[in-house]
Amino acid sequence: MKDTQKSAKGTTATGKTSPRFTAEERAAMKERARELKAAAGKADEESAVLAKIAEMPQPDRAMAERLHAIIKASAPALSPRLWYGMPAYAKDGKVLCFFQSAQKFNTRYATFGFSDAANLDKGALWPVAFALKELTAAEEARIGALVKKAAS
Repeated sequence: MKDTQKSAKGTTATGKTSPRFTAEERAAMKERARELKAAAGKADEESAVLAKIAEMPQPDRAMAERLHAIIKASAPALSPRLWYGMPAYAKDGKVLCFFQSAQKFNTRYATFGFSDAANLDKGALWPVAFALKELTAAEEARIGALVKKAAS
């Protein structure tokens, strides 16, 4: 009788296997666990962010370096830190914005996003993430203004 019993784990009512975390998602979760341990040890978070940026392939590295400078200039009160293996910027311990390299989850574009802690609420609908293929002066100005508003 035991031979005919199958575990319900990993299957749905239709008998199909349920989706699991991808290798990239598991890696991000492991990075987050390491980040939490490092934060408990009072590691220099900006150095960790800069090291993570230095590991990125081009053109994501150039965008991340430029974003880092824009964010530091637009909202100097934000603290750089790693968040799920991504450069992020926090206020009072809460992440407000982050940069996700296209290589992080094998996507065709990088992402610059904001968390729900960002002060961007306007009406019933507002953007919280932007796809980035390159940074021009117009995008840099818009990002600078959004970061200022998010941190206000």
